[in-house]
Amino acid sequence: MSRHPSSGARTLLSGGLAAVAARAAYAALNQWPPGGQQAWARTNHRGEPVTLLEGPAAAAGAAAASLIVPGLPARSRAALALAGAGAAAFGAYDDLKGSGDRRGFRGHLGALASGEVTSGAVKIVGIGATGLAASVLVGAGQGAGGGSAVDVVINTGLIAGGANLLNLFDLRPGRAIKVALAAGAALGVTSAGAAGVAAPVGAALSMLPEDLGERAMLGDSGANALGGMLGAAAAAALPRAARVTVLAAITGLTAASEKVSFTKVIEQTPLLHRLDMLGRRPAAAGPRSAPNGPGAPTAAAGGEAGAAPSAAAAAAPQ
Repeated sequence: MSRHPSSGARTLLSGGLAAVAARAAYAALNQWPPGGQQAWARTNHRGEPVTLLEGPAAAAGAAAASLIVPGLPARSRAALALAGAGAAAFGAYDDLKGSGDRRGFRGHLGALASGEVTSGAVKIVGIGATGLAASVLVGAGQGAGGGSAVDVVINTGLIAGGANLLNLFDLRPGRAIKVALAAGAALGVTSAGAAGVAAPVGAALSMLPEDLGERAMLGDSGANALGGMLGAAAAAALPRAARVTVLAAITGLTAASEKVSFTKVIEQTPLLHRLDMLGRRPAAAGPRSAPNGPGAPTAAAGGEAGAAPSAAAAAAPQ
């Protein structure tokens, strides 16, 4: 009998390590929040306080675990970590520095065309650049086609597009994480895909109670990171035809988001609405008191929580 664990066991181990790392990062960030708790405090769709520290924690746990995930070439592991860390860094910049005056690609690129450099434009360029670097790293992966120019372009689109698309779903508690879990399940049907999605899925799953409990949200940092890593996993695992199909879906949904409200579509589609509400507080539930556990933005931690919401509250309010 083989002494080596099966691919399924390795995937579960990788996901578990990511979950543990994400929870440890979340505890540490709440104990020592960079810039203070108030910098990360936001107001959700109910007008209640939440913290954005969930995002950096999920990104850190997923990126760290991806570096040691078994069953993947070293280049693919590095690509996953780079995609997650790069997207998290530029997403956090937009979370903390953005004003929310400009939204979507059209808003940020339109501002850039008129000479205004928004935090969102910096994020778009930054995630595109790290997506390109991650795509070059993953070039020798199973699905990457040997790193040809065409495949580099496709894979860059998957990574950067995936980062942006998942962030568009971070508008209600648990929604972006549920989408990430569904995407991870779809990619995980192959052993290479399962190995690639183990870290982001594990980290996302560990943050689900905080998100559904409306104590915290992913924000740009977490949603961009998890989406970028799922894109990198797809780039490493899927053949070209499948990657082109996924990229077309990402592009189509992103374009649709400029005209259509995902929230309205979900609310008007019974099955999607039921899935969206799974685990959430009913819409008519009364207001919740400000939480006092880890992640609670309290007056002692920096003033009234949510008193000065930034771009994250405007661009991605739960």
